[in-house]
Amino acid sequence: MSGKPLAAQGDKSEQRPRKVRRAPVRGQMSGALGLFGELFADAQMATLLDDRAALQGMLDFEAALARAEATAGVIPAEAAEAIAAQCKAELYDIAAIGKAATLAGNPAIPLVKALTARVAANDADAAKWVHYGATSQDVIDSGHAQQYGAAWRLLLERAARLASALAELTRRHRHTPMIGRTFLQHAVPISFGIKAANWLGPVVSFHDDFLTYGQSAHQLGGAAGTLASLGEHAEAVLQAFGRTMPSIGAVDTPWHTQRQRPARIAAGLGIFMGHLGKMAQDIALMAQTEIGELAEPEAPGKGGSSAMPHKRNPVLCTLILASAKRTPGLVSTMLATMPQEHERAMGGWHAEWRTMGELFTIAGSALNQMVTLIEGLQVFPERMRQNLELTNGLVMAERVSLALAATIGRGESHHLLEEASRICIASGRHLKEVLAESPALAGKLAPGEIDKLFDPTTYRGATDAIIDRILALYEEERESMVSDG
Repeated sequence: MSGKPLAAQGDKSEQRPRKVRRAPVRGQMSGALGLFGELFADAQMATLLDDRAALQGMLDFEAALARAEATAGVIPAEAAEAIAAQCKAELYDIAAIGKAATLAGNPAIPLVKALTARVAANDADAAKWVHYGATSQDVIDSGHAQQYGAAWRLLLERAARLASALAELTRRHRHTPMIGRTFLQHAVPISFGIKAANWLGPVVSFHDDFLTYGQSAHQLGGAAGTLASLGEHAEAVLQAFGRTMPSIGAVDTPWHTQRQRPARIAAGLGIFMGHLGKMAQDIALMAQTEIGELAEPEAPGKGGSSAMPHKRNPVLCTLILASAKRTPGLVSTMLATMPQEHERAMGGWHAEWRTMGELFTIAGSALNQMVTLIEGLQVFPERMRQNLELTNGLVMAERVSLALAATIGRGESHHLLEEASRICIASGRHLKEVLAESPALAGKLAPGEIDKLFDPTTYRGATDAIIDRILALYEEERESMVSDG
C-alpha cells in the first residue's frame, strides 16, 4: 500500500515515506516484556522501575545510612563499610524477600533481616548496626526515590528530543497554510507551524515544571519522624545522609505523612500526559481518510487490520491516547492517598507504591512513542491547501467582513457576508464570485483587493510573533533540557 493517505495522492511536497525510527534505548532488556510487548511499557523505563532496581534503591539507602552514621560518629567506620559491602542487589533472592513481605506487610522488613544475616556472616559486630535508627518507610521511600529520580531523568531526556523534533517541524511549516478547526468544523486559516509550536510550548514548560516540582527525595525519619533513636547525633546523621545518598540532594525534614511531593510529581505527569494525548488526538484526526493532512511514519506490518487489508491505522496515536486516558485514575489515586493518619499511614502510603511506578511507566512509553511519531511524521501540505478550499472560500468570510466594516459599517458588513454565504452554500459557487457580483460592494473595494482578501497565507495575525516567542523559549531552554536529560 502507498505511504500516502488515499485522499492525498496528488500531494508532491512531502510524500517521501519515512520509516519508523524508534528512540534508541540504552541498556534495553533482551527478553520480551510479555504478550503486549512494548505497547504500554518500554524496556528501558521498565528496567528502571523493576523489582531489582527497587531492591538496589533500598540497599543504597542502607549503605548511605551506615556511612552517614559513621560520619556522625554513631557507628564505627569499619561497620559502615562491612554493611555497604553487602548492599548489592545480586546477592539477594527477590522472590524469597517478596514471599516474606506478604506476611511482614512490606519488603523492607525481610530485606533488613537478609542484609543483617549477610553482614553477620562476615562481621558479627557490624551486624548490630544494620538499619540503625531507621524505619521501614525510610527504606522504601528512599528506594522509590532512587527509581523515580532515574525515571525522571529519562523522561527529561525524551522530552528534550521531542522538543527538538517539534521545533524543527515548527520552523519547516511556519508558512504552510491549513484550516483551523473549532468544534471539529472549519473556522479560519492558520499555519501548520503554529499548530506545531503550540504542541512544543507545553513540552518546554514540562521541563521547567518538573525541575521545580518533580524531583523526588529520600526519606530518613525513624520510628515517628523525629530520629529520636539517634539522640544528639540525629541532625548530624540527617545532614550527612542527604550528602551521602546518591542521585538526590539533602533532605531537610522527614515527610512520612506529608505526601505533597509524590502528589505533585503525579499531578505533573498527569498534566504532561494530557498534553501528549491532545497531540495524539490532533494527529489522528488529521490523518483520517477524509482529511489526509498527516500520516504516521511507515514500517512493515505497522497499523494493519486483521480484517481489512487496506487499513493503515494510527497505532502510535492510539497507544499514546490509551496511556493518556489511564493517567487520570492513577493521579486521582495519588491525590486520594494524601490524607494520612498521624505519623504513619495505614493503607494510604502503601497505595502509592505501584501507582507511582505505573504512572512513570506509561508516561515513559507514551513519550517514547511520541518521539517516534513526531520525528517520522508525514506532512501533506497540498492536501492542507485542498481542505482550505472545501467550503468555497467561506473560511475567509471573517476577513472580508472586517475589511468591509471600515467602509460600510460592521453591522451591514456582517449582514452582507451572511447573505453571500447562504447563496454560496445553496449554489455551490465560490464566495469570492458571489461577492464580486454583489451591487452593495460596487466601488467598496479596490481592484484586486478581493483577491488578496481570499489569500489564506496573508491572513496570519500574530502568528509569526507567537511562533517566534515559543521558539525563543525553546532556544533559551534547549541547552538545559539536553544537559538535565
